[in-house]
Amino acid sequence: MIIAVDGPTASGKGTVAKNLAEHYGLKRLDTGSLYRAVGLAVLDAGDEPSDVGAALAAAEALDLGAIDERRIRSSAAGLAASKVAVIPEVREVLRRAQKTFAADPKGAVLDGRDIGTVICPDAEVKLFVTASLDERTRRRLAELHARGEQITFEELQAQIAERDARDMTRKDSPLYQAADAHLLDTTALSIEAAAQAAYAIVDGVIGPRG
Repeated sequence: MIIAVDGPTASGKGTVAKNLAEHYGLKRLDTGSLYRAVGLAVLDAGDEPSDVGAALAAAEALDLGAIDERRIRSSAAGLAASKVAVIPEVREVLRRAQKTFAADPKGAVLDGRDIGTVICPDAEVKLFVTASLDERTRRRLAELHARGEQITFEELQAQIAERDARDMTRKDSPLYQAADAHLLDTTALSIEAAAQAAYAIVDGVIGPRG
């Protein structure tokens, strides 16, 4: 069973995907972390994320087992991710890694921005997770402040809106809801309520398993 979970920044797709993986006993890949890691590697090297050569080199050298989950969650890494993500050569390298992960016969949950449309178009279940811009900004702001990163609500909201626009308008694998994806708006939902709603969607498609 392959479950594809797509959605914009801070929509709750990662938390939903994590809960789905645990509930159904499947492995999970946060594909956004790959782009964040590549973007961060480019910044660490002193290069510009929009530099095709630098970004491609970082993608080809990426070690999935060595990704620093704390560092890639910074606002700078997020912006860098959206810049390397528009580079077709980078997307091709990371696309191969994602498809290999999804090919496991035991099944998997993958979350990102083009899982249901490009990486796993034949996924048994597709979810498109979203939330209002204000709510997404509040969520990400709380995460950043908890890590000691100082940024205002207005600055962060502008960054998220900029990333949304870049993700949705890029020529290669833009972010959009697949025609057969189930919409899950988490704006007013708690983590538990969002998880339960996701389980209901999956069970409605394949029948109860958890």
